[in-house]
Amino acid sequence: MKFLKIGRVAIITRGRYAGKKVVIIQPQDTGNKSHPYPHALVAGIERYPSQITRRMSKARQAKRSKVKPFIKVINYNHLMPTRYTLELEGLKGVVTADTFKEVSQREEAKKTVKKALEERYTSGKNRWFFTPLRF
Repeated sequence: MKFLKIGRVAIITRGRYAGKKVVIIQPQDTGNKSHPYPHALVAGIERYPSQITRRMSKARQAKRSKVKPFIKVINYNHLMPTRYTLELEGLKGVVTADTFKEVSQREEAKKTVKKALEERYTSGKNRWFFTPLRF
């Protein structure tokens, strides 16, 4: 699919993470041996940050702006692309097809994704990506 490029924000439509927003890290239009269908490697938000108001203390604000990420291989049929993009250059090397082979690698990748997303959230960019879908 020509519009499922790196950095495109999509919404998952099926399964455990249905309705969650993800950013495409590595699209695979043709499929490969382990996943013989068009799919994408995505990083998304499992638990969105809570709402923050000005009156809250710094510690409370920090606690409420935590993000729980996930990484996953998802079939194109279960992705709905949006008009938004999210530049995450740092993640391209971190999350690869090999990341999923070993649990420890997966955990490390998740930590890196978490750090990147939380930095992005606290800087106030891409506000829409960090709000849960309401439906």
